[in-house]
Amino acid sequence: MSDFLPTGIQLTYLVAASLFILGLKKLGSPATARNGNVVAAVGMLLAIVATMLDQHVLNYEMILLGLAIGSGIGAIAAYKVQMTEMPQMVGLLNGLGGAASALVAVAEFWRLLDSGSSIPLDVNISMLLDVLIGGVTFTGSFLAFAKLQGLISGSPITFPFQQPFNLLLLGAYIIGSAYLIVTPDSLPIFLAVVAVSLILGVMFVIPIGGGDMPVVISLLNSLSGVAASAAGFVVMNNMLIIAGALVGASGLILTEIMCKAMNRSLFSVLFSAFGTGGAAAGAAAGGAIDQTVRSIDPEEGAMMLGYARSVVIVPGYGMAVAQAQHSVRELADQLERMGVDVKYAIHPVAGRMPGHMNVLLAEANVAYTQLYDMDDINPQFEQADVALVIGANDVVNPAARTDVNSPIYGMPILEVDRAKQTIVIKRGMSTGFAGVDNELFYKDKTTMLFGSAKDMVSKLVSEVKQL
Repeated sequence: MSDFLPTGIQLTYLVAASLFILGLKKLGSPATARNGNVVAAVGMLLAIVATMLDQHVLNYEMILLGLAIGSGIGAIAAYKVQMTEMPQMVGLLNGLGGAASALVAVAEFWRLLDSGSSIPLDVNISMLLDVLIGGVTFTGSFLAFAKLQGLISGSPITFPFQQPFNLLLLGAYIIGSAYLIVTPDSLPIFLAVVAVSLILGVMFVIPIGGGDMPVVISLLNSLSGVAASAAGFVVMNNMLIIAGALVGASGLILTEIMCKAMNRSLFSVLFSAFGTGGAAAGAAAGGAIDQTVRSIDPEEGAMMLGYARSVVIVPGYGMAVAQAQHSVRELADQLERMGVDVKYAIHPVAGRMPGHMNVLLAEANVAYTQLYDMDDINPQFEQADVALVIGANDVVNPAARTDVNSPIYGMPILEVDRAKQTIVIKRGMSTGFAGVDNELFYKDKTTMLFGSAKDMVSKLVSEVKQL
């Protein structure tokens, strides 16, 4: 039995890893995402049980206590946290994952130091990488949470010589790490590099604006996986190495998808402080086009929607802020009862995290079959009678397609301006995150419905019912 146990544990890890891969595959589609989550959860359960059977586990009481506390907090959060707050929740989870991985390295260093054992070079390097990546992920994710929650400004925060200062910090970490490789039992230097890693996480996120949060969250998710993989090398656990590598790779792929959807490089997202010149850019863009807009009231909007044959709804961050997803679904249901074909157009970077709009609409029980990604829906806009834009801005700006001087030129957009009519629900004429005026608002086929997304959609529902 004792001979079989190590082999059984590794085989269980292999099954768990296979379930993780299958779960990730299913998460790639809204229709199978829930099943994918369940499959991955079963894999994690198997991994935890196998680890608990490992003879290297010394204190089952503390592990069970941690599982009980963590499960309780997770269950409460699942019921209490609103879907509109899911980006903040994801940010916190990324941060906690990074912290857990970094603490593994800290604990292992402390254990080896206390026992007087020599620290092997490979373990030492793994610990230093784990501390760096985990520390950056921890403070960076919590700062992203603070930005999303409105605890601090969501605008980029910059100061003179910011990048040289960051390079100085990174250099200090490298020098400290080199010293620890030569003198691995120096506790003050180890604590110093831990502190530097935490500061680097803060400096990593503060120059990034709220509109870039989908990219930042997916990148931090990737880093949390890499940190977990590094922790696996520290404690020589194959499951941690494999699971961390899967999360790191999938997060990096998702980051690349987000950058492509914004037509920007990852370097530009991280270091350009994009969005700081909003007022000036918006004024410059606004001066080049006719500033006349045509506004309507909910009654007129309801008539346009109710007598249409096909309507494409384009949700954006404004819908999330107003928590209007249930009202939007109610409007769509009412239009469908009147024989209108309703579809939803989803831009990859709409909202504050990857898949933000999909999550909100799923909470409102919108059918997956009604959700269309950008490549699928764009050819259909010309046949749509009405495109209803709810709180979206830059992702529907035709300047991305037509104005070579625009900072968003080349960014793939939802081509709502090709629809026969476009209704835009918006509080006012403020610019989007890119800081440029939206040409869509001044098009002949565009009408503006000014007000809160939830309020205006609710009024549209009432008016449509009276048709």
